Amino acid sequence: MTRKSHAPASACRKIQRVQTGVRIEKRLLKVLKGLAEYHDMTLGDLIEGIVLHSFEGKAPFSDENLKRIADLKKIYGLDLVSQDSHKLVES
Repeated sequence: MTRKSHAPASACRKIQRVQTGVRIEKRLLKVLKGLAEYHDMTLGDLIEGIVLHSFEGKAPFSDENLKRIADLKKIYGLDLVSQDSHKLVES
């Protein structure tokens, strides 16, 4: 999947990416993949953006994106909220 650039070429920074195997809740992953697809970017790019915003104490999503996320959560039956983090156990 190609990523459409949201920054001018002169602002792009060279980095090194590594492949990782991360376990994540199934419905949460579906919502993330849906949002990445909506923005025509890879899942990795989306996660990097979320984390970089969070590291700076910035909200990673606009009001429009939050509405899109709410729609995707309904579609995929995701009922988890932030208070559930660190309390999830596999069945």
